[in-house]
Amino acid sequence: MVKRVIKVTSEVPSDQVESPELAAAFDGLRQRLELPAQFPAEVEEEARRAVAAPELPERDETAVPFFTIDPEGSTDLDQAMCLERDGDGYRVRYAIADVPAFVKAGGALDAETHRRGQTIYLPDQRIPLHPTTISEDAASLLEGQTRPAFVWNMKLDASGDCTAYEVYRAMVSSKKRLDYTFVQEQVDSGNADESLMLLKEIGEKRIDMERARGGASLPMPEQVVTSKENGYELTMRPPVPAEDWNAQISLLTGMAAAEMMLHNQIGVLRTMPEPEGNAIARFKRAAQALGAEWRSDLTYGEFLRTLDRDNPKHLALIYEATGLFRGAGYTCFDGDIPEVTQQAAVAAPYAHVTAPLRRLMDRYGLVICEALSRDAEVPQWVRSALATLPDDMKKSDELARKAERAATDIIEAAFMSGHVGESFEAVVVDNNGKEGLLVQLTEHAVIQPVPGTAELGSTVQVKVVSADIAAGKVEFALA
Repeated sequence: MVKRVIKVTSEVPSDQVESPELAAAFDGLRQRLELPAQFPAEVEEEARRAVAAPELPERDETAVPFFTIDPEGSTDLDQAMCLERDGDGYRVRYAIADVPAFVKAGGALDAETHRRGQTIYLPDQRIPLHPTTISEDAASLLEGQTRPAFVWNMKLDASGDCTAYEVYRAMVSSKKRLDYTFVQEQVDSGNADESLMLLKEIGEKRIDMERARGGASLPMPEQVVTSKENGYELTMRPPVPAEDWNAQISLLTGMAAAEMMLHNQIGVLRTMPEPEGNAIARFKRAAQALGAEWRSDLTYGEFLRTLDRDNPKHLALIYEATGLFRGAGYTCFDGDIPEVTQQAAVAAPYAHVTAPLRRLMDRYGLVICEALSRDAEVPQWVRSALATLPDDMKKSDELARKAERAATDIIEAAFMSGHVGESFEAVVVDNNGKEGLLVQLTEHAVIQPVPGTAELGSTVQVKVVSADIAAGKVEFALA
């Protein structure tokens, strides 16, 4: 699933009420979609007991200089890494939060995580998969804290290819807590330490490998809405390269996990079919209409990397490209290898194992891989759940997509509410015939339907007829 990240900030003084209309709209969204609210009392109590007496590993790797990279302000930290040179190649140690140390199969907490499936992020708050005593404290890989983790120990050759790997449980301690902006500034200024330079070096080599195997990534820009005294401002923050380098470490781990599962004929893969021919053809027409050069020697994955996320027309194409990333699901197997093993965007078998604090499936994937790595039997509670896990995650993914779309609609309505009656320049990014047009405003991060007809890729003037923040609805008309 391609997620859109939305951030709400405010320039209103802290002693004033900030964005009451937005707050009310997000509350209404949660009620309308029946999103999970507070955890039941028995779940919170079970979490407190688990935090007081977790099942900790004996292995001690607290001296290893792990560090985390996450969005600024994050507290549910799933991953920490340690990067080193190893002869002509590299050694990557990737510590993943040990959620199974706190969540036991068959309890009220386990049942609640299956009901929720994943953490749902809304602009004003997140709806966590686990109680915060676990997800933002006891299991989170916070700086300076000793935590249990699944440690992936991977060796890479000089090209960045993974040549050996293992996974084991150990106690770890993150030494530094970094965010993407800081990492990028350090690298760009030449002040980065060896670990951050290795992140760039390994990340770029893994990106080259992704290109070579035909993979495609779609780093979505962050949509930022700022509350001002006279209304709202809507902007886009394109992702920095450090986010891609960091993502490559996670992809490396997920590919190693999938390889291990397939070799041992048990596991759960994240699969996605190749984009259908008509979807590619439609995207190529959109690219041509929006003036983006797509050379014949470029795959769609390579072409996506050429798009400028500061260019409104290219930004429109990035949203159009989400249509290529459809049909993703989970494929569980215990015995026979499934017919479909590839994740088309990764262009390789891939498994989710790096975000157990935020995604149910990863807890199972980690336990499977750790058992296989030490030649042990996969626990029966894991095997028993394989048949129902895909359905649990499908329901959760669908709910998260609805919440994301509704939140985006609310954000765009909030911004446009201060511009009713005004006209804006827009680019036609889709033409659905009788259903009308889909336009991208050229100066603002807004994509909305408009009744009428126009050529794909043409520039039009649209007028804001109305904007309803509570309903998350904006009405445009061709000016």
